Amino acid sequence: MVMKDYYTLSEASELLGKSKETLRRWDKEGKLSAVREPISNYRVYKKEQFELFTNFFVPDKKEIESNYEKAENEYTVLELFAGAGGLAIGMEKAGIKCVALNELDKWACQTLRKNRPNWNVLEGDIKSFSFTKYKNKVDIVTGGFPCQAFSYAGKKLGLADARGTLFYEFARAVKEVNPPICIGENVRGLLSHENGKTLQGMISILDEIGYNVVPVQVLKAINYNVPQKRERLILVGVRKDIKISYEYPKPYKKIYTLSDALKKGDLFNCNVPKSEGSKYPTSKVKVLDLVPQKGYWRDLPIEIQKAFMGGSYYLGGGKTGIARRIGWDEPCLTLTCSPAQKQTERCHPEETRPFTVREYARIQTFPDNWKFEGSVAQQYKQIGNAVPVNLGKEVGYSIIKFLNKYYSKLKSK
Repeated sequence: MVMKDYYTLSEASELLGKSKETLRRWDKEGKLSAVREPISNYRVYKKEQFELFTNFFVPDKKEIESNYEKAENEYTVLELFAGAGGLAIGMEKAGIKCVALNELDKWACQTLRKNRPNWNVLEGDIKSFSFTKYKNKVDIVTGGFPCQAFSYAGKKLGLADARGTLFYEFARAVKEVNPPICIGENVRGLLSHENGKTLQGMISILDEIGYNVVPVQVLKAINYNVPQKRERLILVGVRKDIKISYEYPKPYKKIYTLSDALKKGDLFNCNVPKSEGSKYPTSKVKVLDLVPQKGYWRDLPIEIQKAFMGGSYYLGGGKTGIARRIGWDEPCLTLTCSPAQKQTERCHPEETRPFTVREYARIQTFPDNWKFEGSVAQQYKQIGNAVPVNLGKEVGYSIIKFLNKYYSKLKSK
C-alpha cells in the first residue's frame, strides 16, 4: 500500500474502507483524530495514524493462492446490460459459457460481435425481449442494471411497483429463466441510494420471485488482481429451493499498480500497445506539467491553484481528483467514462496526457486483443462503464464453486 504524509477525509475513507460518517464519528470519539495540515490548514490524517488500522488494508489476513474452481459440468449464463463485455469475458475466463447477452448501446453490441462472433447478442431495449425460452436451461442470470429510484406504493415494494425501472426488467428475466443463482452488480452508492430503500426494495422483489439474497458485499477490485481502486456492489440471489450457501471470492493480498497494468510483468506479458487517446488543451498541459506523480491541485503554486480551480477553490472538501497525476507505484483511481473530466482527472505518470484507449483497457484488465468499436469517445465510455475482467473472473469462480455443490447434491439424491 503506497503511503503519503497526509490523507484527506475522502482518501482515508477509501483507504480504510469506512464511510466518511464513520470517520467523522471516530474523530469525535478520539479513535482516529484528524489534524490540521500545515500548509492548507485542512483537516487531514497523518500516515502514522494508519499503522493502528493496517488490518483494514487487506480484508482477509489469510494468504490464498487462488479462487480457481474447475467446472464439473458445462455452466451457462444469460447476461443483461452486458456493455462491452467486461463481466462476460471474466465469466468466460472462469469457464462459464455465455448463451446470450442483451445490450442497448449499438457500439457496445458491435464490440461484442466483433470479438465474439459466436455470441448471441440481443441488441435493443430489454423491455422488448422475452427470456422464457431459457426457462430452466440457464444456470446464471447476471446484470449490471443502472441504479434507479422506485416509486413506493405501500410498505413493501413488490415487482409490480418497480415496473418501468431497469431492475424490474432484471427481475422479470430472472423470474422467466428461473436459474439456480442470479447476480446483480452496481455502484457502491446503491447502499445509500434513497437512504437504502432502493436496495431494500430490490431485495424484497427478489424475495417475492423466489430468491434469497445473500448479505450484500462491496468488492474492491484491487483485491482481485485489478490495478484500479474500483468498487462494485454485488447482489446475489439464490433460488429458495436450494439449501447451499454462496461464498464471495476471497481477496488476494497482492495489490497491482499502474506499472503492472501498463508494463510487461505478472499481469501482462508485454508493454501496453500504442493506441489513440484524448489530448489536453495547451492551457491544461501547462498546469498539469507542474503536478508531480501522485500529486494533485494542492501541489500547484497558490496563484495557479486559484486560477485553475476557479470558484471551487473556496468550496469545502478535498477535491482530490482535480489535476491528479497517477503514480506508477499505486493502483489507478477508478476510471470514468471520459478520461479528462476536471473533477476526476487521471493523468499519465510521466507524460502530460490522459490515458489512451489501450491503457484504459489494461487498467480494466481487458485482453489486448479485445477491440472496441465506435469513436474514441465511445470506446472510452464502453471501457469506463465495464466491470473489470479479472474481478468478473473471480466472481465466476465463486459461482462455479456454488454450482458444483448444487449439481453434486442433485446427483446424490
